[in-house]
Order: sequence, then C-alpha cells, then structure tokens
Amino acid sequence: MIRRDSAEERLLLSYFFGNRNVKTVFLTLTAGILLTSAAPAHDTWVQTNTNVVRAGDAVHIDLMLGNHGNEHRDFKLANKVELPSSTLAVVAPDGKHYDLKDRLTDTGYTPAEGYWTARFTATEPGLYLAAHTYEKVMSYAPVRAVRSAKAFFVVSKSLDKVRQGNPGFDRPLGHAFELVPEVNPVTPMGPGTPLKVRLLYRGKPLAGARLSFVPRGETLAAGFDKTYERQTDSQGRASFTPTAGNYYLAVAHHVEPKESGPGYGSTKYSATLTVLVPQVCPCCGE
Repeated sequence: MIRRDSAEERLLLSYFFGNRNVKTVFLTLTAGILLTSAAPAHDTWVQTNTNVVRAGDAVHIDLMLGNHGNEHRDFKLANKVELPSSTLAVVAPDGKHYDLKDRLTDTGYTPAEGYWTARFTATEPGLYLAAHTYEKVMSYAPVRAVRSAKAFFVVSKSLDKVRQGNPGFDRPLGHAFELVPEVNPVTPMGPGTPLKVRLLYRGKPLAGARLSFVPRGETLAAGFDKTYERQTDSQGRASFTPTAGNYYLAVAHHVEPKESGPGYGSTKYSATLTVLVPQVCPCCGE
C-alpha cells in the first residue's frame, strides 16, 4: 500500500518549509534521520598540556568532545562532554585512583563551547594515566554510546634527567572498549619511535578494526588513509610511526547492531588514546 500525504500533513509541512515541494522535504528529512542513526556518536578524548612534569608541579588535563567530521577523523572540538554520564580519574603508578570530576572547570562561555579542564599535582615519580569513560542512551537515534579515552604523562624528579623505565602503560583498565599501549607512549617517545597499541573489546583482542592515528592539524584522506590508518591484526595489534612532533589521536570504533536494551536498539563503541609526541625525546634527547 502506498501511503499518501494527508491535507493536514501538507498544510503543516507548508507552514514550516514554505512552498518547497513536500516530497522533497520529506525525503530530505528521512535521509537526515537515516544518516544520523548510521553515523557514530561524537568521540571523547583526554589530553595533557605536557607529557613530562617535575614532581610537585601541576599538569593540566583536558576532557574534550568532538572528532565528528571526516568520518570522525578530524581532531576538532564540537560541543562539551556531559559530566553526569562521565568519569574522569588519574591512575597513579601504585594503582591509586584520583577522581577529577569535582575539580573540572568549564572553559567555554556557553554550554556548547570550549571543554572541561582540571589541574592535578603529583609528588611521586612514575607513569600516570588520565582515564575517562562515558555511557549514555542517545534517545534521538536511539543508540547507546559507550566511550573510553586515555592519556599518559610521566612525573620526574628532574626534567633534565628523565628516567626511561616507567612501567604500567600496558595494564588494561577493564573498559568495555579500550586501547592499550604495548610500548611506553611517553618514555622513550619522539619522531621515528613506533607507537604500538592493542585494541580490546570486552577484554579480548578485536581483529580487523580500523585504527586511525590523527595528527592535530592534519586532514586524513577519504576512505582509508594508508599514511595514518591501520587495520588491527588477529591479536588486535596495530603500529604507527610518527614522523614529527605533534599531538596524535588514536581512535577506533565498533558497532553492535543487535546489542539493545531499554530505550535503545544498538550500541556504538569508541576508544581513544592521545599521545603527545615531542620533537625531542625527553629521556634520551634524540
């Protein structure tokens, strides 16, 4: 049976859209809804103002939302993270967690501008991890969005002599979807040093997933960018070698179309890892 527009529907559409063809408006709206439901939600990421800080000094940790354009590969801000659905904590070398949500301040003038930031001071040397999670049912889709984000930094007694051995980078946090470094993303790190990661879905390696390593300021090629993108192997592993100092956003997505629940029909996962690659390695000076 072919459904025909009623007089009331035509009158309503004409009121909102003027004299434009009703069929054109309907098709446009339908396409927009389909594209919205097919596209992944915005991604979140965490980044620090430095990757090495002197013991007793402060590091600034930013919680950001965006990466919506160019198939979620553009490293650009878009709106702010909703805090009620989020967690943000720092994991110290001894495994202790420090909750940062109550320290967050808003950098934007309006709710849709800027990002969240917090100040954290550590006195014990070692490798620290800033970790974020987000989970919410997006009623407009309707889908459930599950996100994780990580960034590492090292606390050192001296900035002139930074210790190279800083363990703990390869410990999974147990997120539903997460990126786990297989080499230290801080020491040693610089241009020419491979960044090796493993993608885990519910604690197990996820093979055949696209993993993007987006440098800030770069626009990735349409489709699959062979320079900045990799596909995970059978063990969920992928490797990328940066050629210049910059912030790099490693990002992966996964969709479970049949994973449904109250208020949602599918689940979309995203995981990010932000790595600040210095032009000169902080521990070896190369």
